[in-house]
Amino acid sequence: MSLLPKSAKVDPNEIFDVIIIGLGPAAYSAALYAGRYVMKALVIGETPGGQLTEAGEVDDYLGLIKVNAQDMIRIFNSHIEEYNLPVILDTVEKYEKHGDLFVVKTKRKGEFKSKTIIVAVGVKRRKLNVPGEDQFTGRGVSYCSVCDAPLFKNREVVIVGGGDSALEGAELLSRYATKVYLVHRRDVFKGQPYYVEIVKQKKNVEFILNSTVTEIIGEKLVKAVKVKNLKTGEEKTLNVNGIFIEIGFEPPVEFAKVNGIETDSNGYIKVDEWMRTSTEGVFAAGDCTSTWLGFRQIITAVAQGSVAARSAYTFLNERQGKTN
Repeated sequence: MSLLPKSAKVDPNEIFDVIIIGLGPAAYSAALYAGRYVMKALVIGETPGGQLTEAGEVDDYLGLIKVNAQDMIRIFNSHIEEYNLPVILDTVEKYEKHGDLFVVKTKRKGEFKSKTIIVAVGVKRRKLNVPGEDQFTGRGVSYCSVCDAPLFKNREVVIVGGGDSALEGAELLSRYATKVYLVHRRDVFKGQPYYVEIVKQKKNVEFILNSTVTEIIGEKLVKAVKVKNLKTGEEKTLNVNGIFIEIGFEPPVEFAKVNGIETDSNGYIKVDEWMRTSTEGVFAAGDCTSTWLGFRQIITAVAQGSVAARSAYTFLNERQGKTN
């Protein structure tokens, strides 16, 4: 099984039932269900797996026990290949509505036409941008406490952040790790006060406030993290086995703006319970949406992708019924 989907040559004059924009779990799921609904579908995305490429081992997806993230991407590819769905590796810059059709414009491969669109472009996790971060991603550096906490049982870890996700992550990690250092650049938290109090009561959690991580050190895996106090300038090294970076996400604000999709106050694409956006015929799924903001998992993205495909299928059938 290949990590990359089979490249496809697509006739630019072909009209698809749905074009799925993205290549993360939500997009794969939407593609699978589009295939099962016998829709003529095209998938256009940049990176197979999306944020899965930043993961190491995945152990929170039902039925797949401690699977390597790269192997999971291969499984996803293999599954949609069963339905002979064409995949194009490219960047979608924008789409325009021409009558009943959408014209999707890509960076390199030109334009493609479709009756509906599913946006599954995901989000970008905010990074620390410190030495060692990229080198040890998936090898001790994690961006999802809920995903990876069990992998650090009886180890010492650092978690970075001051919002709900960092505090919730610290509480969860305290159940697995022997020691949790919570590093936050301020001495007050954005997270909800009750989360702060819960974490403060954990005997194996130590708060390191007014501080930032300056370097992540290791060999094959993370071995230590350097921390600097912003008030005193003092630096110290924490000997830990992992670091969880929970400092938020960058939603697809510009993509939504260019394409006229309504977003919430945080920049996430607004959808209803059937993944319908503010634009008729356009659906969205996965981390880019306004749903389940506090719980972003592979399994929830996959669920939304399937719903979006079903909604696109229903939309086309209803429209066809009106024209008959």
